[in-house]
Amino acid sequence: MKKKLIELLCTKSFKYSEEPIFRLASGRMSQFYVNCKPVTLDPEGMFLVGHLMFDAIRNSDCTGVGGLTFGADPIAVATSFASYLEKKPVKAFSIRKEQKNHGVINWVEGAMSAGEKVVIIDDVVTTGGSTIKAIERARAQNLDVIQVVTLVDRQEGGIQKIKEHVEKVSSIITRDDLMSWMAKMIS
Repeated sequence: MKKKLIELLCTKSFKYSEEPIFRLASGRMSQFYVNCKPVTLDPEGMFLVGHLMFDAIRNSDCTGVGGLTFGADPIAVATSFASYLEKKPVKAFSIRKEQKNHGVINWVEGAMSAGEKVVIIDDVVTTGGSTIKAIERARAQNLDVIQVVTLVDRQEGGIQKIKEHVEKVSSIITRDDLMSWMAKMIS
């Protein structure tokens, strides 16, 4: 499954240039660009992502999986669906970028209760900033963040920064995995 997901990401989501031509969310320019949404919103990609992400959290005692909207949303839903198929249901939730100012004012949307153990997920990690924001907002809602899993680690120090907030952090795929697949296709 992982090999097929790498192939999908390389054909639909990953771009590389010898020169840094891609502007990142931080404003910094990069040689690499990864937009996972064409894969996480694709039926085959959703299937692969959901099962691989569930495999990464299968042995945790979490009751929920989610992260900062919008990147984490399709991954959380796919993971929750896969967990149900595996007879170990885990709820999906979404963390808002902006707190709503009406009704019940929450950062977290979904059927989560204070004290529940959750896994924060993200589609791509560069600096770790948005993942850390998700961790902080989940904790502000009194959720117990026990693990972080990212779909793609750009290998630019973000994972190490996240580990300052949560001990158990992993990635399904790395930039090296993507570059290796691309190199095989070129040669």
